[in-house]
Amino acid sequence: MNSVQGIRQYVDKMIQNSGPGMKILLMDQKTTAVVSSVYAQSEIMQKEVYLCDRLDNFKNRDQLRHLKCLTFLRPTDENIHLLCTELRMPLYGQYFLHWANIISKADVKRLAEADEHEVVREINEFFADYIPINPHSFITNIPHGPIFSEVDLMDDKTAHCVGMALMSFLLSVKKFPLIRYTDWSLPCQKLADKVQNLMNKESNLFDFPQRQGKPVLLILDRRDDCVTPLLNQWTYQAMVHELLTIKNHRVNLANAPDIPKDFQEVVLSPEHDTFFADNLYADFGTVGQSLRQLVERFQEKAKSHQKVESIEDMKNFIEHYPHFKQMSGTVSKHVAVVGELARLNEQHNLLEISELEQEISCHSNHSQNLQRLKQIVANPKVRDIDALRLVLLYSLRYETHSNNDIMGLVTKLKGRGTSEENIALVRSFLKFGGVKKRKSDLFGSDPVAVTKRFIKGLQGVENIYTQHTPWIKGIIEDALKGRLKESQFPYFNYNGQRGQPATMDPNYRPPEVIVFILGGITYEEALAVHNINRTENRLCVVVGGTAMHNMKSFIEEIKDSFSRKQGGFDGI
Repeated sequence: MNSVQGIRQYVDKMIQNSGPGMKILLMDQKTTAVVSSVYAQSEIMQKEVYLCDRLDNFKNRDQLRHLKCLTFLRPTDENIHLLCTELRMPLYGQYFLHWANIISKADVKRLAEADEHEVVREINEFFADYIPINPHSFITNIPHGPIFSEVDLMDDKTAHCVGMALMSFLLSVKKFPLIRYTDWSLPCQKLADKVQNLMNKESNLFDFPQRQGKPVLLILDRRDDCVTPLLNQWTYQAMVHELLTIKNHRVNLANAPDIPKDFQEVVLSPEHDTFFADNLYADFGTVGQSLRQLVERFQEKAKSHQKVESIEDMKNFIEHYPHFKQMSGTVSKHVAVVGELARLNEQHNLLEISELEQEISCHSNHSQNLQRLKQIVANPKVRDIDALRLVLLYSLRYETHSNNDIMGLVTKLKGRGTSEENIALVRSFLKFGGVKKRKSDLFGSDPVAVTKRFIKGLQGVENIYTQHTPWIKGIIEDALKGRLKESQFPYFNYNGQRGQPATMDPNYRPPEVIVFILGGITYEEALAVHNINRTENRLCVVVGGTAMHNMKSFIEEIKDSFSRKQGGFDGI
């Protein structure tokens, strides 16, 4: 179920099937992101792919008839049209066409009619319509409309796009799963219906050898846990995304002070960066120590390279120079990233803010939390986004508390000049994921959860900034142990009818679970899945979603789900 390996195998097969010889790889915007997530350009060049370009860059590409052309594209109307245009005036000697998802017979006919020069050698469907984040996490690689709306409906086009992307992941990892979904969520029901219908329609593609026991595809609703996307993060990958944003493994540092021009945009990919891969889930303090050790090793190597006195020294220098240069780039890159994270942490007082976030989300001490929150919101040094973050967390945590002061906190937000749009977001947020919408026991009010929290409190915590555990961790553990309640997460049965409990063993323990969250996932949830896999000592859980959220992208999704013209704040 390795999402990275699934994409790499497709790219390798694409290149190998075209045979020896120089090649160009043509992609679109979306498939460029897919390929770059698993291959560096220098790495793919070693496989005789000497050029990578965009299909829509036809006017700026030269005619090179000695090259073989590999295309890797999404089967959209625009791409079909552009490729037909190119085939009528081919720039290359041979074309090997690869599609990231299912292409219709009508589109194949259009391509055949356009191939007047008979340059097309192959047409293949390679199911890679998603972006792998880590081996155990991925996001769909498709544009879509709002997942949620005030009427709680997902439009047919969005459901189809998300369903096709999810099906491509299942095909790439060769899984034909049972489907379970969040019972109360109409969008989850609709997606479960769409995926099941697609699997039935394309049943010949799912003819895989099956091991004993089917995996489960568990479709969840983001609104069941709106806490996790709001929290500041303190592990390296998650912290970079929260404070700087990772997009297609790239981080923009252009707005950071004193950053060299060469490092204003850096690539952070665990596939191509050993230091990043080793420290993905390390806390920020540990990352700092590891970086210091890396710098010290680099300084030692730099000193040894200064002594070039003999022919033997020259030979050693030339032999080790590529590694030395790579190490130099790695050191400079991570010094720049970690330095900017440290600057933002100190400048915006994130430790104090994060400590209160954890207290609100993990403990029920209302009066103390409210008092501290009012002090922080009144502090002009605190960023507006952090003041809003804390008020949203408080509103979600104490929505039904008899003495909550949501209105008072909203007044304080107004007093510090928070925009009307963000003021209205407090109400929208509760409509989106408040107690009237979600059905999850998000804050652990049932007796079992209370007992677990009490025991955890007695044991103490190693780090007060990482006390929070994502809601999906318990859901996944229950699914693996056959304890997931069928009344809350019914099976979607093969004939297209919704949950029929009698057809399934209620204690079925699937060998593997694929979790898909409508509304997006977070790096904290990816870390929780990584820890489950480490405990199981195998890759048995993968988590995917419609986006990889930090707080900014999450609140934008909520704004898109509701009218931006909410009017004044009249209370909850």
